[in-house]
Amino acid sequence: MSRDEITTLTLLRRARDLIDRDYAQPLDVPTIAAKAFMSPAHFSRKFRAAYGESPYSYLMTRRIERASALLRAGVSVTDACMAVGATSLGSFSSRFTEVMGETPSSYKSRDHSAIEALPPCFMRVATRPARNSGTDGDSHGAPQSAAHALAQPAIQSSRNEEARPPANA
Repeated sequence: MSRDEITTLTLLRRARDLIDRDYAQPLDVPTIAAKAFMSPAHFSRKFRAAYGESPYSYLMTRRIERASALLRAGVSVTDACMAVGATSLGSFSSRFTEVMGETPSSYKSRDHSAIEALPPCFMRVATRPARNSGTDGDSHGAPQSAAHALAQPAIQSSRNEEARPPANA
């Protein structure tokens, strides 16, 4: 790896850290690109190549991740929306539904006791939104959270057990 590539990756990591840290601030691609000392178009191409999604998509995924934690803690949908830096409740709800596969209200009303019982390091993995990537790196098709993906093998095995005849029959 060349020195220029290492420098670019370092700047991209700093930009990603900025998004992770300041997700609730009014961030846009030109602002983040300026922090990485790149033009917005060049930054977007490099970020997508390095991380598999556009900088804006990454920012929105982090915001949804943080909002889901607030909703699990009992914060209202409107307050969670504003706390993570979203300015439109409608756009926030649409993006939340796209990423998490359910509306913010239904997510909030769901029982989260199983997730809350996990150690924090596992909970972060289980609750991290996972986008289905199309050719442009953004979500297409049925969205699925990591928690939903982790639950699938258990759901499938219980379905198999229901369909299986008893051993002594």
